[in-house]
Order: sequence, then C-alpha cells, then structure tokens
Amino acid sequence: MGIVNRRNAVVGWLTLAVGKRVLKNKAKGVAREAVPSVDPHTMKPNKGAVALLAAGVIGALTFWRKRSGGGDETEPAEA
Repeated sequence: MGIVNRRNAVVGWLTLAVGKRVLKNKAKGVAREAVPSVDPHTMKPNKGAVALLAAGVIGALTFWRKRSGGGDETEPAEA
C-alpha cells in the first residue's frame, strides 16, 4: 500500500479544513484585541487604520496609473 491513497488524502483534507477554521477564529480573536478600529473614549477612528487606508488608496492609484499608460513617460524625440 502506498503513502498516497484515498484514506490518507481524506485525512489530510479534513486536517487542513479544520486547521483553517481554527486559525481563522484565532486570528479574528487576536485582531479584535490587538487594535480597535474606533477609540472608545473619543469615538474617532484609529490613526493607524486611517494611515493604512490612505497608503492603500495611493498604492492602488499609482498601480492603476502605470497600468493605464498614463504618467510622466517621455517618448524619444525623432531626429
């Protein structure tokens, strides 16, 4: 009997499925405790979250601009 068979494939698949679920729940719990999205005292959004959002928007716009062909690219002058 080889190592790769139906029984071992099912056991491996179940292990991955259960492991993903456990890790997702663990990550959600840690994320909630680590950085609140809103400061409970001032009811203002977290500065780090705002900075991350701004950086993401700037990065997306830069990527989009380069992909669309716009920008400061100069064409070679014809002689």
